[in-house]
Amino acid sequence: MIDLYNKKKCSVIATKKVDKKDVTRWGILSIKNKIKNNFIITDVVEKPSVSKAASNYAIIGRYILPYTILDEISKLKPGKDQEIHITDAIKNLIFKGEKFYANIFKGKYLDCGTLSGYIRSGIEVYRYLK
Repeated sequence: MIDLYNKKKCSVIATKKVDKKDVTRWGILSIKNKIKNNFIITDVVEKPSVSKAASNYAIIGRYILPYTILDEISKLKPGKDQEIHITDAIKNLIFKGEKFYANIFKGKYLDCGTLSGYIRSGIEVYRYLK
């Protein structure tokens, strides 16, 4: 991610492919110009329906963002599920012309977003610490 940031001088978001049936659990990217493990982000949608998901590339919570994201977050009203979503601030910046790139995550990803994922993550961390 840092290499991509240094090369493109713009925001970078880590992503990974998820099963199409699971897109409702994630912020999902609209993309163009995929080259190797990177692509330009043209839009983001928080937890879209399966039929409305533009891709199955999910945001996995690793970001290199501009300082202006703080101003965008401060302007947000609660969205889906009455939460403030960083994806809404990112979407606003994209539509204002800021460039965002996605970087396909390499390495082990531990998903704590479900009970079973949380338990598996705990076991994985425990094994690592042993």
